Amino acid sequence: MPAAPRYVAIIADGNRRWATSRGLPGIAGHDAAADTLKARLRDAAELGIRELTVYAFSTENWARPDDEVGELMQMFARRIALETPQLHAEGVRMRFLGGRDGLPAELVGWIARAEALTAGNETIILCIAFNYGGRAEIVQAAARFVGDSEEDFRRGLYASDVHDPEVIIRTGGDQRLSNFLLWQSAYAELVFCEELWPDFTREVFERALREFAERARRFGSRVGLGD
Repeated sequence: MPAAPRYVAIIADGNRRWATSRGLPGIAGHDAAADTLKARLRDAAELGIRELTVYAFSTENWARPDDEVGELMQMFARRIALETPQLHAEGVRMRFLGGRDGLPAELVGWIARAEALTAGNETIILCIAFNYGGRAEIVQAAARFVGDSEEDFRRGLYASDVHDPEVIIRTGGDQRLSNFLLWQSAYAELVFCEELWPDFTREVFERALREFAERARRFGSRVGLGD
């Protein structure tokens, strides 16, 4: 394997399709997705990735049926409570990107406890984009903006101290950003995988990283020059 990028972001798509293809309820796909996240987080740490962000629940996901959203909220609270002690023992720092207004109080409490418990860990930073929208993040940063530089503006973003992602991987076959890290992804490489997120194995992860490693990153320097 080539040297891993410092920061990888993932749009973890395909959970409901995975469940439907197996005749399972949608929540089973989200539970399987949480298992996949835990496994790939450990792989990322072993590969030398220092920052990993996963898109878990977008601001647009509130449009799903109320019973599905309710099940998701309960599952997230349960999984955060269950997984945080072990992730803490493994040196994972947990952070959550997104608004907390409108979330169940129990879930907000578990988010706060997870962030507080793991705040001093340094093995890898796991950012979970939850109730997150890239446009909303930019609007919020603009409302807070005081200054005259990009760095001044950046301070208003969620987790502004985290680097910009070098590569964004999207599973599930679609090829779009879906309102994810719009500011931070300005120069990110995009890698798209057909595999649904619960089927995103270490082998597929390493394949995506190899594809990224083969890219020649130009940070916009050739745009408009006909190359």
